[in-house]
Order: sequence, then structure tokens, then C-alpha cells
Amino acid sequence: MTELRINGRSDDGLYLNLIDSDGIEFSVRISDTLRSTINQPRLAAVPEADEPKISIAEIQRRLRAGESMDSLSRENNISIEKIERFSGPILQERVYIIDQAQQIVIRKESGREPVGLLGVVISRLAPRNIDVAQLQWNTWRHEDGTWTLELHYPNSSGVGIAQWTFDPTRRTLNSLDENARWMMGDEIPLRTTPEHGLVHTEAPHPTRSPEQIEPIRETPRLAVIREEPDDEAIKDGITARAKVPSWDEIMFGIKKDDEEN
Repeated sequence: MTELRINGRSDDGLYLNLIDSDGIEFSVRISDTLRSTINQPRLAAVPEADEPKISIAEIQRRLRAGESMDSLSRENNISIEKIERFSGPILQERVYIIDQAQQIVIRKESGREPVGLLGVVISRLAPRNIDVAQLQWNTWRHEDGTWTLELHYPNSSGVGIAQWTFDPTRRTLNSLDENARWMMGDEIPLRTTPEHGLVHTEAPHPTRSPEQIEPIRETPRLAVIREEPDDEAIKDGITARAKVPSWDEIMFGIKKDDEEN
């Protein structure tokens, strides 16, 4: 038996236009018998053979989570057209989230307008002659209320993919992979600067070998040299008087007796 689908009414409203799977068109007159048959309560209560077992709320939840219409259609035996009837608000929400994420400020420079995510991405890809029309954005929601933002863009290997986590409540955006970090200008530096600007080396001196380094001289210690007191000192009860050493004695350890010899 050939299955026919309704394809609208005739221009005069007297016939139903039908079409089969091969595209062949048929027509049937809208008679009183047809109207009464369709309007019988018993027939109206009979469920359709392909009535889906999935609710509208579940369809919308899974669309919001990023599942495709084709996947939902195959898994639940439901037509794409029926899914599309409930997908409008979800698609609008996803477009809104993408727009909000693209406006998150990434750069703030004194005297210049803040640059959002979209502006940063364009500035990164413009030197590679990639136009904004070549960018494809997608997003899907997680159970905790955050969203994954995904960007597809042309690159040398075909298509590059960058992902971020977007929290619309906190207005935060975090990179999830190396491509996203590159877009944001968060590359890891090749080398780090030592703390406090110190340069560490094992060499004792940058220009001298160990054999060329002079040994550290011990600082001469002050010595008290005694001499015999004069008569006035003896009267005062002094039996010996301390002598203050000369500069040569301090620096070179030269005694007066050595000079005389």
C-alpha cells in the first residue's frame, strides 16, 4: 500500500493535495464524508503509530546541550520537521550566549576602547587572511549552568578548533585548549626570568680562573707594644706604657726594631 502525505489544499479549497514517496501528486475532494470521518472522537483518540516517546521539554534540553536534530530524529523516530517546531527558542538562546561570550572584554589598554573576544580572535586571524565570515561558532550548555563555546576556523592543516568555558552569570571566560590560549595571547614563555634578576653561575669569577684568584689576606690585628715608662710615669705608679703602633706596623706588621735592623 502506498503511503500518501498531505501537501496542502487546492486553490479553490475543495481538494486536498497528496503526494507519495516518489513525488507523484494526488488529490481527494473534501466531502462531508471525509470531514465526518476525520472528526470522529474514536479516531482522534487513537495515537499515531510514529508518536514519539520523548517529551518536548526533553527535546529542548537535549538541543540546548548540543545534540543535533538528526541524532534526535533517528534515536526517537521523530521527523526533523517536528523537532524544528520546538527548536526555535533553543537556537535563539544559543545565538544569544555566543553573542554574550564574544563581548567579554579580553584586553584593556589606557586610552583605547576595550577589546572583546571577537575582536581578539579577528586580530589574531587577520594576518593569516582569514575573514570573519569564515568563522563558525557553536555552544552548548552543561548541567552546572556553564556553556562550552567552540570556534572553527581555517588553518594550515584544514580546520582549527578552539574551546572556552563561558559562565554567563559571572561573565567569565576560560580557555580549554592550546588554540584558545593562543587566541587570547596566553602563550607560555620559552624561558623564565630568574627571581630578583639574579644570574646564577658556578664559576667563581666570570673572567678569572681559580688559579688566578689571589688568596684573601688576613686583616692585620692591632698589637700593643710595651716600652719602658719615663720618670714621671714611674712616680704615678705606671710600670709599663702602651705604645700605639704606626700605620706601617698595622698594615704590614713591621716592627720598629725591624726597621732599625
